[in-house]
Amino acid sequence: MAQAETMNYFEKLAMASERSQSLLCVGLDPDPARLPRAFQGRPDGQLLFNRALIEATQDLVCAYKLNFAFYEATGWNGLTALSETLRAISPEIPVIADAKRNDIDSTAEQYARAVFQWLGFDAVTVNPYLGGDSLAPFLAYGHKGVYVLCMTSNPGAADFQVPNGLYLRVAEKARQWNACGNCGLVVGATRPEQMAAVRRAAPDLPFLVPGVGAQGGSAADAAAAARMEDRPGFIINASRSILYASPGGDFAEAARREAVRLRDEIRSALG
Repeated sequence: MAQAETMNYFEKLAMASERSQSLLCVGLDPDPARLPRAFQGRPDGQLLFNRALIEATQDLVCAYKLNFAFYEATGWNGLTALSETLRAISPEIPVIADAKRNDIDSTAEQYARAVFQWLGFDAVTVNPYLGGDSLAPFLAYGHKGVYVLCMTSNPGAADFQVPNGLYLRVAEKARQWNACGNCGLVVGATRPEQMAAVRRAAPDLPFLVPGVGAQGGSAADAAAAARMEDRPGFIINASRSILYASPGGDFAEAARREAVRLRDEIRSALG
């Protein structure tokens, strides 16, 4: 097992949420085709865009989430942007690697090492399809967070996750895998009825909730379905609706306004 730190991921997340009075996670997923004109064509365009967004929103968030695809797709410049974006975020704000990694256990060990040791992320998203032994290398990092895909926000979730309640089986197994208290679930906001069912099946597991904003999920409905009895127990991620709130030079100001609006909508939903 990896060496323990003084504070685990969910403790760090709770402290960040308390400081900002927010349950909002911003996804820093810079699509090169949608960057403001001043950043397009520049090798450091993604990084400059991210830095401006971080400066505009860091007091409004409890976490940031970086989707690896947007960085890997642009080669070495993108990987540099990924690592330098991590440096630009305050160490007090947890950062989630949205990598959806998994493989057989020996390969999963290397994925976990890359995300947690080399890059230094606080948490990661993982795919449970290969079963518990494939997730064990991630969960062995007891001070790091591991969000297991349970009910995703895309239409294709209806192919395998919904039929026969497979998503509920994932939620139940995740409770068994949570020996270190560092396991959570990814539960999309686009299916609030299923989200409520997941909460009943896993009353003690924290949720990472994507699908609010561009994908059409409601923050209010998600908050009502995802909350625990004694605390919120979830964070809501928004990416495109914040990042591209304006295509012009005021993109950072527009991103801040949208982040404030969404943060306050989540607050109101919790009463």
